[in-house]
Parts: sequence; structure tokens; C-alpha cells
Amino acid sequence: MFWTALKIVLFLAAVAGLTLGVEQLMNQEAGLRLAFADTEFTLGPVQMALAALVLLGGLWLLLKLAGLTVAVLRFIQGDETAISRYFARSRRRKGLEALTEGFLALASGDGDAALTKARRAEKLLENRTLTNLLMAQSAQAKGNTQLAEDYYKRLLEEDRSRFVGVRGLMAQQIEAGNDAKARKLAETALSLRPGHGETQDTLLMLQNRSGDWAGARHTLLEASRSGRLPKAVYKRRDAVLTLQLAQSEAEKGNEAMAFDLAIEANRASPELIPAAVMAAEAMIARGKARQAATVLKRAWKSMPHPDLARAFAAIAPDEAPAARIKRFESLLSQNDGPEAQMTRAELLIAAEDFPGARRAIGDLHETAPTQRVMTIMAAIERGEGSPEAVVRGWLARALTAPRGPQWVCDKCQHVHAEWKALCDGCGGFDTLSWKSAPETGATSRADGTEMLPLIVGALPSAAETVEDAEEPEDVIDITEAADIPESSAEAEVETPEDIEPDAPTPTTDKEATENTVVIDLAKTRRSGL
Repeated sequence: MFWTALKIVLFLAAVAGLTLGVEQLMNQEAGLRLAFADTEFTLGPVQMALAALVLLGGLWLLLKLAGLTVAVLRFIQGDETAISRYFARSRRRKGLEALTEGFLALASGDGDAALTKARRAEKLLENRTLTNLLMAQSAQAKGNTQLAEDYYKRLLEEDRSRFVGVRGLMAQQIEAGNDAKARKLAETALSLRPGHGETQDTLLMLQNRSGDWAGARHTLLEASRSGRLPKAVYKRRDAVLTLQLAQSEAEKGNEAMAFDLAIEANRASPELIPAAVMAAEAMIARGKARQAATVLKRAWKSMPHPDLARAFAAIAPDEAPAARIKRFESLLSQNDGPEAQMTRAELLIAAEDFPGARRAIGDLHETAPTQRVMTIMAAIERGEGSPEAVVRGWLARALTAPRGPQWVCDKCQHVHAEWKALCDGCGGFDTLSWKSAPETGATSRADGTEMLPLIVGALPSAAETVEDAEEPEDVIDITEAADIPESSAEAEVETPEDIEPDAPTPTTDKEATENTVVIDLAKTRRSGL
């Protein structure tokens, strides 16, 4: 309030002072006489004041015109002047507009417009870093790889843009399929900016593609140290890479190192089934059967799998069927689900306890009718002496039944014959899960051993096949069911008139036992499974 009143008082005082000054000036009788070319001018006090103001204005204008003339002359000579600065500001404004429009066109996917704006910005702007980046990305978006490579190389000339240039060249090499060059560029990029997450992921992907599992482990460790990966995720991925490294060493013949790596992978991720199987094999080879059983039981508790049952059987390959059934109970009790039922049924079939196998399999043929369940039912029917048409009916149903759990990629649903670290379909890392796949007609194995995995095991070698061919064995080939009419798949029991004339019809328990099942028990005992 005080300052407002003071301002008003000062304003009124100034107005009053000016008014008094003008009045005093007008009351003065003195004046100014000017004679020019026989002409005399008499100026009063007010006129004198106005004339002084006009004179000062003229002098100011004259000085400005002189300055403009000097500036034009200097501009013509190339010196920096206000005129040059004006044109520079105009060029910069137009260049920034072209640069902005170029990046917007690039973001919208219009490579032609982006490249056009980039060329205009390059002519108008002196900031080569931004224009080179826009030119490189615009040329890449348009598909002009050579032009993009040239401008990415220009980015390497400056320290602040070198990392961007290396990443751009790396992306080009990946797109061209040159993984070796892309890996070197990714390593260079990480040396320029350690801990860059996206570049670490790219390098890890390239190392996985090339099978550089040791290098991939190092990259994964650096990613974990940067805090990007949770501890649980790091341990799982490191276990997968360690398992792949173990398998690679095993292929090279370095069994000792392969076994050590497999045990390390199992310790890091006990629920990883392939690691558990390989670690158990390593422990069995080193005479540590009890530790192998513990490893397999822990993995079975997490996820029952036929490979775990095979490995558990390999702990005591020469044991009697009854002893094997008893020993397997400690494994199956860890997770007594459908896989345990099928495994128990297979063991009882191997022991020729077919009624017990039927009780063990329960109603899985209705609740979970998979090919393996149908094959087990065919084996049970054959072992109990059921008519041949009944056995063939179960086998025919197996041909059209779902395959059951397989190694399926969680991303692209691609089905794999065996576990892999990288998906064959989408290249995803550690994306395979043991689950039922969408019914697309894809097969999981070429040999069909997943029908009875515990008893059949792997296919014999060519030499074993020749030796087995010399021994007469009563074995039914599952593929014979392909010639059966579809109506037989629905038949549970057929009358004797419907049975083929040359099909054997067992009449006694002894004959049924001798005419064993869909499997070759003699071969099973020789293989130790």
C-alpha cells in the first residue's frame, strides 16, 4: 500500500514538473534566428526544442545507414555480420524443421520421406552427428544398406556417436545373417559401453546361435552383475548354458569335464530334466548310485518325465523285475500322477504281471487317452491272452490318439523331438516345456520309443538289429495297425468269426505268456532297462 501511494505521488510530481517546465519555456521571449539564402527563420523556444529532436533523429538515422552500408560490404567480403547471422539463424531453423520431420517420417515407417528430409537437413545443418544418424536410419528403413553402412561408419569418427555407429553396423550384419561379424561388433559395442542391456541380450543370442556356450555364460554373468537379471533367472539360464556346454564337451569326447559340468548344471537348477538325467549318468559312471537316485527323485518331484525313469532304471540295469518294481516305488511316490501310473504299468508288464498293470494304468485310457496309454493297454490285452482283434483295436486307437506331453516351445508352440536350449522354430532361449502340444500332426520322435519309454528304451544299432533278426521272436510291430480298417479301432472285443484266419488266438495262460506283448522282453533284459 505504501509503495503504491508513493508511486502515485511521484507520477503526479513528474507530470506537474513537466507542465511547469513547458509553461516557463513558452513564456520566454528569447528565440533563435537562422538566416539561410536570404531567408530568415525565427524559432521560438518550443520550436527550438522540436528542431533539436529532429536533428538528433536525423543523426541517428544517418549513423544506422552508415552501419548498414559497412555491414553489407563486410557481408560481401565473407565476414560475420548481423546479416550473416540472420541468414544462419534462418538456415538453422529450416534445418531443424527438416530434421524433425525426418525423424517423424522415420518413426512412422516412411523411409522415402525420411531420406528426403534427411538430405535437406544435411545441407542446412552443421551438426553432422544428428544428420548422419538420420541418414543412416532412413537409408536402412528404405532398404539401401550400402548408404546406411556408409553413414554408420561416419558415426564412428566421433566419440559420442561411436557406440551408435557400431550398433547400427551390428544390426545390419544380423539382418544379413553374418552372425560372426555381428558378434565381433556386439563385443566392440560392449567394450564402449559395458552393461548395456540390449547389446548384452543381442550378444547372448548370437553366442547361443553359434554354440559359444562358454562365452554366453560370461555374458550372462555380466548381465547379472549389472543388476538386470533376478538371481533365480540367472541361475536357471546359467544352468541351461552349462548343460549345453556339457553336451558339447561330451560330443568332443571330454567325458570327465562333461560330467562335472552336468553336475554343476543340476546343482544350479535341480528341476531341469536333461541336466538331472546327465548328472545322474555321471554319478552312476563314478559309482555314486545313491546320489544319482537322489538327483532323479528331486527332478521327478518337480516334473515326472520318461527320461528320468530311464535314468533311474539304469542305476541297477541287471536287477530282477520284482526288485525293480520295489525300487521304483521310492521314485514314483514323489509325484504319483499319470506319468507314474504309466511307468508302474510298464514295470508290471516287464514282470509279466498283466492284471497288476491293468490296475496300475487305471482309467487313463478314458481320462487321458494318449498314444502311450493305448499302447500299454494293447500290451496288457496281449499279455492276458485277449483276442488279436482286441489288441489291434487298441493299437489302431493309438494311431489317432493324442501324443501326450512333448517338448513344446512356449512362444511358437513348435514341437521338438528332444530338449534344446534354443527353439528350432523361433530361436527362443530356454522356452521349451514338457506339456501337451496342439494337435497339428507333428511327431515328437522318429523312432516311436516314447510309446513305452521305460521298457523299449532307445532303438538298437544296426549290428544289434542284424543279430536280433537271426533270433525268432514273437513281436508285434505297432505299424501293422496302419492296415487295420477304422472300424477295428472302435472294437473292444470281436467274435471269433471276425478274427483274421491267420491271426493266432491264445487259449491258455501259458501260451499268452509265451506270446508276450508288443515289446521284446528278451531285448529289454539284454539292454538292462
